[in-house]
Amino acid sequence: MIRIATLAAVFLAPFAAFAQDLPTAPYLPLDLATQAAQAAVAACTAEGHNVSVSIVARSGNTSVLLRADNAGPHTVGSSTGKAFASATLGRDTTGLAGFIGGNPQNDGLRDMDSRLVIQAGGLPIRIGGALIGGIGVGGAPSGDIDENCARAGLAAIGAE
Repeated sequence: MIRIATLAAVFLAPFAAFAQDLPTAPYLPLDLATQAAQAAVAACTAEGHNVSVSIVARSGNTSVLLRADNAGPHTVGSSTGKAFASATLGRDTTGLAGFIGGNPQNDGLRDMDSRLVIQAGGLPIRIGGALIGGIGVGGAPSGDIDENCARAGLAAIGAE
């Protein structure tokens, strides 16, 4: 019996060491993404605004999309584009708009990818300092309101 255990340990040890060397990356679980989106929709609904909220992964792939009752058809694309911009560029879209507007040499950022929407209302999602996605809100009368609702979504999951 001891021989079998010893042989198993000798042959399996390299696999255990290899598995420990694999990279790991933080990600936003679906339940937290859903909670953030629901909180953002609720925050805007409480103020009388019908919005859409998108949560995208760090890769830019959409994880959650919620569209409030009576939200305009354009709000879906707006929210997704804002979330995509924040997740893939790692910045809030208000800051990006200012960065581009104040520096004409950066105008090309707007056209870098057709999925980017660089208007207020998109925020990166960070937990423990790690960038794990983006949240975008579209449909309120101003980008500031969109951004405040997105912040409510982040607060609901303890994100930065």
